[in-house]
Amino acid sequence: MGFEYPKYVRFKCKRCALCCGDTQNRTRSILLSKPEADYISKRTSMAINTIAEETGGFEPYVYAMKKTKDGKCIFLKSKSCIIYPMRPLVCRFYPFPLRSLGNDRYVFDYTEECPGIGKGSKLKKSFFKTLFQEACIEHDKTRK
Repeated sequence: MGFEYPKYVRFKCKRCALCCGDTQNRTRSILLSKPEADYISKRTSMAINTIAEETGGFEPYVYAMKKTKDGKCIFLKSKSCIIYPMRPLVCRFYPFPLRSLGNDRYVFDYTEECPGIGKGSKLKKSFFKTLFQEACIEHDKTRK
């Protein structure tokens, strides 16, 4: 398996929490695999149906994180994620979604929507390699 990545992108998280909920222009779904939902449920002592809703058509993601009335993730408090060490893979990857090209090839994209794009240092292949390894590990968990 291999991956491509944006070679000249700069990024530094601005901790704005834009990625943690809906905006005027976008409705977000924070997707979870079954192992992620089980893990977060266990670590927070909250039932899965309290934190997430079942969803279909996004396998291996089978849940979507519940949101507050204003469209923010239920674990977002004052622009801080209260489950940050165990946050879902899609949260760890933002703003760099991983997309399959087929034939065991993948590509990392990025969204200009994130105010951290263009800031900070130029990201190296090692940054994306770490993300890719996390995706492979998560993929293996969903197959068990």
